[in-house]
Amino acid sequence: MVDVVNRETRSRMMAGIKAKDTKPELVIRRRLHALGFRYRLHPKDVPGKPDIVLPKFDAAIFVHGCFWHGHDCPLFRMPDTRREFWQTKISRNCTRDIEVSRLLCEFGWRQLTIWECAFRGPGQIGVDAVIERVTAWLLSNSVVDEIRSVHEGFAT
Repeated sequence: MVDVVNRETRSRMMAGIKAKDTKPELVIRRRLHALGFRYRLHPKDVPGKPDIVLPKFDAAIFVHGCFWHGHDCPLFRMPDTRREFWQTKISRNCTRDIEVSRLLCEFGWRQLTIWECAFRGPGQIGVDAVIERVTAWLLSNSVVDEIRSVHEGFAT
């Protein structure tokens, strides 16, 4: 499939995508705060600088974009143009995610990954369900978990 915009425009668009304070991240932060949870944002002293850290619960929460982290869901599709560049970039991100997860475990942090597909696209579970699952996870003894869409042919 041919891109509908030229290379310079596409580059500018991709560069404009934020790494911090994304819409899903802001929604989760607001809802957690309203429920009385207090947290730190992107602390430099925690491996991987998680999006949200709740020290009281030894919990690190990542809100991942499905494209940037190569998630196996309907929202991820490898671009047809500059395929080698994107495969390398996304592969590096996935490798870094694995290393960060290992370090967090080593330092005693619990970790939760919330995927973008939980909020949008086919099989989305919605904000209320995400917050309910985040709250349940925080109050549980579970060490590692993820929240994602429910879509036929993909893991839940």
